[in-house]
Amino acid sequence: MKPIAPGVEHTRVDPYAIEVIAEAGIDISKHRSKSIEEFRGKKFSCVITVCEESKEVCPFFPGEKILHKGFTDPSEFKGAEDEIIETVRRVRDEIRNWIEKTFCEDS
Repeated sequence: MKPIAPGVEHTRVDPYAIEVIAEAGIDISKHRSKSIEEFRGKKFSCVITVCEESKEVCPFFPGEKILHKGFTDPSEFKGAEDEIIETVRRVRDEIRNWIEKTFCEDS
């Protein structure tokens, strides 16, 4: 049996993520973490994974387009609160830049 990675097993929405995403004008305070089991058997046109751990242990989605981009897991950050917040902001901005470049720019 493969180990469960962060983001594959449901936990809680990280309070630092809630804070820094709110700074970008998006309220995720009512969101919840979901188990991958909630999606088993459902059809997707594309599955996107965003961390190395989930790429290694994520369940197989047959016939689906899978797009992967690795980002550092903010839940793993240690240090003073202001250092953690700044690092979470950096990852938020990396994700935003990747989304804009990958999905929003004209080809």
